[in-house]
Amino acid sequence: MGFFHNQLSNVVEWQEEFTDDVIFKKWDNDEIKKGSKLFIRPGQDAIFYKDAAIEGIFTEDGEYDIESQIIPFLSSLKGFKFGFNSGMRAEVLFVNTKEFTIKWGTKNPISIPTPGLPGGMPIRSFGNFSIKVSDYVTLIEKVAGVKTKYTVEDVKDRVVGKLDQMLMKWIAREGKDMFNLQINAQEIGNGIKEDLNAELSSQIGISVTDFSIQSFTYPEEITKMQQKAAAQAMIGDVDKYTKISVADGIGNGTGAGDASNMAGMIMGMHVAQQMVNGMTQNTAAPAAPAAPAAPAAPAGNGAIPNFCPNCGKPTTGSNFCGNCGHKLV
Repeated sequence: MGFFHNQLSNVVEWQEEFTDDVIFKKWDNDEIKKGSKLFIRPGQDAIFYKDAAIEGIFTEDGEYDIESQIIPFLSSLKGFKFGFNSGMRAEVLFVNTKEFTIKWGTKNPISIPTPGLPGGMPIRSFGNFSIKVSDYVTLIEKVAGVKTKYTVEDVKDRVVGKLDQMLMKWIAREGKDMFNLQINAQEIGNGIKEDLNAELSSQIGISVTDFSIQSFTYPEEITKMQQKAAAQAMIGDVDKYTKISVADGIGNGTGAGDASNMAGMIMGMHVAQQMVNGMTQNTAAPAAPAAPAAPAAPAGNGAIPNFCPNCGKPTTGSNFCGNCGHKLV
């Protein structure tokens, strides 16, 4: 970077636009001068280091005077005074502290050993993973020493190159069902996260905080076989199968006539079913006939009947019906 000199001041900051796809950026000026300022923006840490040894880490965003606020906190630079023509070199690294989410996908199909399939099952897989800088010492020793900037794409290239072997390992582990891998996607993803995190943490100081598998893609021939098996299993439910057949006919452009004919066939099936149900109800055992009303005693024999022969109401012993006035004797 250069020496501290008694010259015009400058600003130590992430000078280019602070973007979401950059993990760290070195301050690219050649020297820190007397009266210089340090600017730390939200989501950034500033690291002062010399010969890969960290002298100080500043995490609070804001503006700092390097001579009065920064130098006193730096271990090997605290005795350095501005104005001398010689001194210690100090480099500044700005780190993006956010968590990055990166999409991934297998570049080529990977062949998973599968019984009955010579050469294995060729599949593709897609998903995303999340990373975060976790070890500044390793980051500086292994990466910042040779790079002035490190991006999300750099990490993605490193990860994708390792995914084929990791997928093969965790899919084949404990004999996963090759034809239904999605049901084990979370378990497979957790295993890959564990392996990937151990590797990236030790190599570049970056932790893997999440790894997910969104889908597995099979060869077209395998997909057709799965669809056929699902359709055959559905035949057991005739009503469901018929409805889906109509939808397929319309969706595949078989024409209004074919769709109409199929709809008419279904309507006829329903009508026939209703007729059968009606015949079943009609052939059921007939209900018992209602008991006939008790006959009234005949009038004109000198005895008063119990019920009026004209209106059917009970008599009260008089010669005339109390309800309709009919003569009872």
